[in-house]
Amino acid sequence: MQADKQLSTEIDANVPTAARMYDFYLGGKDNYAADRAAVGELDKVVPSTRRLALNNRRFLQRVVRVLAEDYGIRQFLDHGSGLPTQDNVHQVAQRVAPDSRVVYVDNDPMVLVHGRALLDQNDQTAVIHADMRATEEIFSHPDTQRLIDFSQPVAVLFNSVFHCIPDSDTDGPRAVVRRVTERLAPGSFAVMCQLVSEDAEVRKFVTDFMDQATQGHWGRVREPKDVEALFDGMDILEPGLVEVSTWRPDTEVAPRQLTDEWIEFGGLGRLR
Repeated sequence: MQADKQLSTEIDANVPTAARMYDFYLGGKDNYAADRAAVGELDKVVPSTRRLALNNRRFLQRVVRVLAEDYGIRQFLDHGSGLPTQDNVHQVAQRVAPDSRVVYVDNDPMVLVHGRALLDQNDQTAVIHADMRATEEIFSHPDTQRLIDFSQPVAVLFNSVFHCIPDSDTDGPRAVVRRVTERLAPGSFAVMCQLVSEDAEVRKFVTDFMDQATQGHWGRVREPKDVEALFDGMDILEPGLVEVSTWRPDTEVAPRQLTDEWIEFGGLGRLR
């Protein structure tokens, strides 16, 4: 990715974004009519998406808690973090260990505005306005350098974001994961999941719809095997790569994804 590519700092209320659509699905208020209209059209074909978004958020909260409680992780780098909502990564991690440090990365200017307002009183966190593919920019950013010690294990998060970027030998999901993980200490972790479907028609419809709705800020809905490839060279922790509502649920009656036209698929990997 071109390091000098200028990100927009203007919020365009007329063009839906994945971050604001996700915010609407979670019951947030940081979205516009265009986002809500896009959600309405998407729901006609994939009506399970609201439940999927809620289950994905619960997965994120569980995996962060597990990393902090069971593996002693105190550093988190969250790529494509989205708009702040309840129980963000820093809140989950800092309940376990108040010294936990979190850097959020997103290219949506609305995320930057709201995130900085939320985190203004928390000097253990920072929000960086950057494309998740701009690895050098992210790692060298003053806030990243201030908060993250890369000689120690770090958890990097790519939670429900890779479907937002297209395939590319230099900037596709596998290239991004490779660039990021080669900079991490052994014993670091990667949380990765994305939207997948076994139904070719669903994959094509959602990919085409979101690409048009977001004016090109989209990649594609992939297959489970594409997500599996992202974990090459890592140890995949139990229960493996799964539909995320089944990843270490808090209780036997925890909410499950009841429909399967598409799912969030992924898990937790540890670097050797």
